[in-house]
Amino acid sequence: MDTRPRIDSGPHADTRLAGSAEVARAAEAARAAGRFGIDTEFMSEGRYRALLCLVQLSVDGALGGGADPREPDVVLIDSLADVDVTPLAALLADPSIEVVLHAGRQDVAILRRAWRTEVTNIFDTQIAAGFAGASAQAGYGNLLGSVLGLRVGKTASYTRWDARPLTPEQLGYAAEDVVHLLALADEIRRRLESSGRLEWAREECRRLESASDERDPDTAWERLPRVGQLDPRARAVARELAAWRERTAAAADRPVGSIVPDPALVELAKRKPSTTAALEQIRGLHPPVIKRRGGAILEAIARGREAEPIEREEARGRSEPGDAPLIALAESLLRARALEAGLAYELIAARAELEQIVGAARRGEPEPSVRTLTGWRSELVGEDLRALLAGRRALSVGADRRLAVRSVDG
Repeated sequence: MDTRPRIDSGPHADTRLAGSAEVARAAEAARAAGRFGIDTEFMSEGRYRALLCLVQLSVDGALGGGADPREPDVVLIDSLADVDVTPLAALLADPSIEVVLHAGRQDVAILRRAWRTEVTNIFDTQIAAGFAGASAQAGYGNLLGSVLGLRVGKTASYTRWDARPLTPEQLGYAAEDVVHLLALADEIRRRLESSGRLEWAREECRRLESASDERDPDTAWERLPRVGQLDPRARAVARELAAWRERTAAAADRPVGSIVPDPALVELAKRKPSTTAALEQIRGLHPPVIKRRGGAILEAIARGREAEPIEREEARGRSEPGDAPLIALAESLLRARALEAGLAYELIAARAELEQIVGAARRGEPEPSVRTLTGWRSELVGEDLRALLAGRRALSVGADRRLAVRSVDG
């Protein structure tokens, strides 16, 4: 028997762009089916916010457009055209309709902003596959191969989605991203139901509902490089400069780095120049920028000088060198439990979370509010981890030369 992945020659769908009437019919069919698949193509280069360019839907075959009635229909929506997407936006926010995506955090963030809607009842095939033994970062093509035995071509992955007209190659590529999405979700759901992990996967998918690509100007300074090296007064100046840069970039729809580069902004915060001549001494701050934005930069620096200094906070939960062996031990325990449960370890914990947990235990503080100790993760590993840090669990090499977890008496 030939077990090699079969090659899909292309999506079984008409790859024309849909108008408002077709979008409305697709929404009606999706509501009747109780679910639909969705993906997006966007462009972020040269912009402050990613530009939504194309939206692809897969709807269980009810539109009569597919060559095979067993295949889902694919609907492609040009987001740069005048198309009424109100019916679809309403479906995204309807908790009774399942929204199927793959690696959909950025898709959700963009749709929430561009279509001014919430996105609920998400089933993300990448996240869900992590509960069925796949990597937590498994790509769509790899999952199609390992789960459905399909291999599809990818010929237009790096392309100008904002250029018009879109080519048949682009439209075909976009359709491929969703034509098998519902079938993939069905098979992953079947496996999760068999293992009893479906509700865990759904709980994790709900975390995507709050995904956002909006940035708070007043906290933008916290993401600057080497910001921890700034003194309290310089930190206040950095906050004002970063907030001004963020708002300026948003208004112009330009990348923040094109307004003032990060290194130059940090240097401005350190040196706090007060004249145009002093601005000219800042490396990376070019004459055209000074000519156009010098006054606004000096005003932001002046506001920072007058603001309350921002003291460095003591890093709560930060690990000490002596914590490293216990962090490694905790990670070994969690990896063993993930292997037993057939889950991707990355779903359970990140090292930063283990550092906080171990640090709090060492200092006798309450448990930190981290995902590892809540929800399904607490159900899977919480008690073991707490017992390990209290000295009631021990790890050893078992007779099968695998990690063994045992209780410690007393």
